[in-house]
Amino acid sequence: MISDYRCVYCFIRAFEKLLLKENISSNEKNHFTHDMIDFFHTNRDDLNSPEFGRNLHHLLRSYTHNPDPFKKEKKENNDQALMLLPELEILIKKSPDPFKTALKLSLAGNVIDFAIKDNFNLHNTINKVLESDLAIDHSAHLREALASAKSVLYLGDNAGEIVFDRLFIQTINHKNLTYAVRGGPVINDATMEDAEYTGLTKIVNVISSEYDAPSTVPEKSGKIFRKHFSEADIIISKGQGNLEGLVSLNDSRIFFLLMVKCDVMAEFLKAEKESFVVFNNYFIKSIS
Repeated sequence: MISDYRCVYCFIRAFEKLLLKENISSNEKNHFTHDMIDFFHTNRDDLNSPEFGRNLHHLLRSYTHNPDPFKKEKKENNDQALMLLPELEILIKKSPDPFKTALKLSLAGNVIDFAIKDNFNLHNTINKVLESDLAIDHSAHLREALASAKSVLYLGDNAGEIVFDRLFIQTINHKNLTYAVRGGPVINDATMEDAEYTGLTKIVNVISSEYDAPSTVPEKSGKIFRKHFSEADIIISKGQGNLEGLVSLNDSRIFFLLMVKCDVMAEFLKAEKESFVVFNNYFIKSIS
């Protein structure tokens, strides 16, 4: 269920940008817009934001016949992040606390998100997150949980960001960690193609959710993913999209790592917009 009016306007702005990218007629754009309004009117009480977005992307695809509108940008983001990889690996190696530094770099990568905005400064974001405190910081609990976990499931978010996750995964160095990507192209979310391109598949087991929502929806995902999700001792969830899909589960295994990207989520988390958080529902409740 889409419970906040601001989410609707966020969808409208996002799809307006997509329509400007696509080479379809003004008449088709008008028809899509009317279909989008009708879809919202019919489904607003039945779908959460991630599934609503998934359906809208499928609807737009029926007009554009373009299965991956951000394919070019995803490759550029992967290349940009890969170019930074050697210097960031040195930064982690020289850090007095490699775990915290790699964690913060993983958070910095979450700025790469075309669902929110199509221009961002990656270098400035890296400097900002390294030099500032986290708005919510349950990283000590995450470190402790990882030390005793027999299995870890890491839920990826965006292309480009996947390289920063690679740094954190290498630093965690857990012998039984699985990384999950989207089941198909949606916005600039990472897929198996991105995992292979960035070399992530060479260092960790990577699986597909087999579902192409811009989030994690366990009940709609494939059998292999559901098995990993149900059996994992710890789940690391990257990005706001995954948070929107999973926070209602109140699952104490899930640690959410993200940049706060909108006012709705800022109010929910009681954190400033564009701040960075590592939080777990269990520890939120134990404090409040």
